[in-house]
Amino acid sequence: MASALPATPLYPYVELDATGVPILTGTTMKVAELVMAQRAHGWSPEEIHFQHPYLSLSQIHSALAYYWDHRSELDRDIERRSALAEQARREAGPSPLAEKLRALRP
Repeated sequence: MASALPATPLYPYVELDATGVPILTGTTMKVAELVMAQRAHGWSPEEIHFQHPYLSLSQIHSALAYYWDHRSELDRDIERRSALAEQARREAGPSPLAEKLRALRP
């Protein structure tokens, strides 16, 4: 009689941090941040790995699987993060460096 394989977690490289946010195990990379980078740049898992060589393809695929299985929850988190970033940009005002560079243009 064949023995059953031990059960493995669905997302072996994803864990929840102390605040309940899904991150890649052994890193500080949040699943939402990885998905945001993928969306912003149109990166494939291989390109994500090239841009973040400290992440294995297994970690990346596990994070993407987690995202698709928890899409609505993570999309709300991504929207919240985007709104906070936009608010911070508005509150910071124009960049002094950007203003100086614009002034140098003929």
